[in-house]
Amino acid sequence: MFLVAIIALSLIAVPITGGRLSRLADLRLRGKPMIVCALAIQVVIVSVVPTGDPWLHRAFHLGSYLLAGAFLVANRHTPGFRLIGCGALFNAIAIFANDGVMPATSGALRTAGQLSSTNDFVNSGLVAHPRLLFLGDIFAIPRSWPLHNVFSVGDVCIAIGAAIAIHVVCGSRLTAHRPSTITVARPDPLRPAPPT
Repeated sequence: MFLVAIIALSLIAVPITGGRLSRLADLRLRGKPMIVCALAIQVVIVSVVPTGDPWLHRAFHLGSYLLAGAFLVANRHTPGFRLIGCGALFNAIAIFANDGVMPATSGALRTAGQLSSTNDFVNSGLVAHPRLLFLGDIFAIPRSWPLHNVFSVGDVCIAIGAAIAIHVVCGSRLTAHRPSTITVARPDPLRPAPPT
């Protein structure tokens, strides 16, 4: 939810800062099925079928990160994607180190109103003996706020990278890049060609 909020705010800010949201449709990304599949896996194991063999759920969780990683590597030259990749790598390291679950602190879970016991698979939760907890979900949006949830250092990197990507691609005044430097499906007839 933290990432959703940041992406939504970034999109809202684009027209305010002189950018054009329509440019997002021109962005060419490689390996789109990989990221769609990764997101679908996470939705299924967390929200649709959270019960069942915990090891199978954890294996699918780890697999979703491998797919997302392959997508990010394929698009590493897109502005912001390297920072997104770093954040995803931080999250993946924490998840791999804790057998497929993102470790979270009890304080962060309590603040977000998510400290509860369940036998269902959770992608983020308390781990008996957490490894690399500093890479886990140690921050929280309070329960009294909209979109309350826990999040990690990796999530912060992903959010900043996504905001950079959105504003660069859309030609926002917040970035130094010009949209003409991004690989797009078709040129913008309103923007003059760079001098040769």
